[in-house]
Amino acid sequence: MLDVGRLRVLAAVAREGSITAAAEALHYAQPSVSHQLSRLEAEVGMPLLQRMGRGIRLTDAGRLLAERAEQILAQVESAHAELEELAGMRTGRVRLAAFPSALATIVPAAAAAIVSAYPGVELSLTEAEPPEAFAALRAGEIDAAVVFEYGEAPAVDRRDTTLIPLLDEPLYLVTPRQDTDHAQPELRDFADQRWIAGCERCREHLVDACKDAGFTPRVDFETEDFVAVQALVAAGLGVSLLPGLTLRANRHPDVTLHPVPGLRRHVLVAHYGKPPESRPAQVLLDALRGNLTEPVWDL
Repeated sequence: MLDVGRLRVLAAVAREGSITAAAEALHYAQPSVSHQLSRLEAEVGMPLLQRMGRGIRLTDAGRLLAERAEQILAQVESAHAELEELAGMRTGRVRLAAFPSALATIVPAAAAAIVSAYPGVELSLTEAEPPEAFAALRAGEIDAAVVFEYGEAPAVDRRDTTLIPLLDEPLYLVTPRQDTDHAQPELRDFADQRWIAGCERCREHLVDACKDAGFTPRVDFETEDFVAVQALVAAGLGVSLLPGLTLRANRHPDVTLHPVPGLRRHVLVAHYGKPPESRPAQVLLDALRGNLTEPVWDL
């Protein structure tokens, strides 16, 4: 029978890319990780790792088992969560990941409500963008995640997860405060402007929106820090497109916000597996909904 602890080690090596990085992530000594991998290879009767110079590479068997290990570990965590439900959440843990602007706006009140209602429960919060959050869900590292999506097409791998809508937030065209050329500007009015946006994956919604408006944005400044985005706009270095939660988290006094009709970002709560939710995930969802005041979007 395969040892769950050794499967966790193999999954960490596959995820982190090396034995050293896996040991650091698991807080193990490196020899211990190597020993566990050797024992696991003895259990399955075939090599799982191949030495490549000073590094390693998973064999076909190693890749197969690592993928199955992620699923097994997630199921083990799910079973653990169900057992905690039987205990009435008097003990245990609740682990939530959220993207930065959610962590700065809607999460704190929900976290405080959980701490108040379940004083014996260990609460942990982690900052993660949707791709990392979904991976953490499948690996059993968190119980739920606050994620976002633009439009209808999922931008990340959502396998084996359930998503529950939480809120929709509008998107705003952000321009310098002194900009008075357009009383009610549209995206196409800024076709010749420099744009400030995140990485290529993060700005797909901006590129799509501008494409619908008839142009391709010239992105001259790249940052995923929404505070920095507004500072760059305020300095007259370009314009940007930001969701409402980022502007609730921080509003620069020297920018002007223009809501863009028809553009929304969907904020959802994700958990591993099919409904019903595990008890920790349900506690998180209830807290988020119960402490979600109607956002004031006329920023």
